[in-house]
Amino acid sequence: MSVIDETKDFIAVRIAVLTVSDTRSLAEDRSGDVLVARLTEGGHHLADRTIVPDERAEIARQLREWCADPEIDVVISTGGTGLTGRDVTVEAHRDVYEKEIEAFGTVFTIVSLQKIGTSAVQSRATGGVANGTYLFALPGSPGACKDAWDEILMRQLDYRHRPCNFVEIMPRLDEHQRRK
Repeated sequence: MSVIDETKDFIAVRIAVLTVSDTRSLAEDRSGDVLVARLTEGGHHLADRTIVPDERAEIARQLREWCADPEIDVVISTGGTGLTGRDVTVEAHRDVYEKEIEAFGTVFTIVSLQKIGTSAVQSRATGGVANGTYLFALPGSPGACKDAWDEILMRQLDYRHRPCNFVEIMPRLDEHQRRK
């Protein structure tokens, strides 16, 4: 079972929030607001936040820009993970990934199944790593963002979480780029 090891110090990570939407502005971005509130309440730092339209190339460009920024450890996007023709966030993420975290989507589906039943099959949440940066694509609903943070990311982005977590392996995510 997972636990928080209180003998370890908390390590804050720097998280950028990307909202994918053709219609929302920051003032109307409830899902982005949920993520910002959750990550800052959890002791992490908001590194950046923006909105881009549902355009695969623009989403990928923003992800790559943030992955190249040494001041950003994690990128969480919200929106564009559904099944419609304009939903291209997952494809944009996969254009950028060096490695996909397949189990992230599976665990998100399990969490969603408990909350929204079989409607969970319509989500294509995904996670991966690129240039030493974690990338997660979440659905555009505030509830889905709460569920992903509260049930998965809050724990995996906490260095004290046992038996393992994403933070403890951050220094090794880009080790293949350092080998000569």
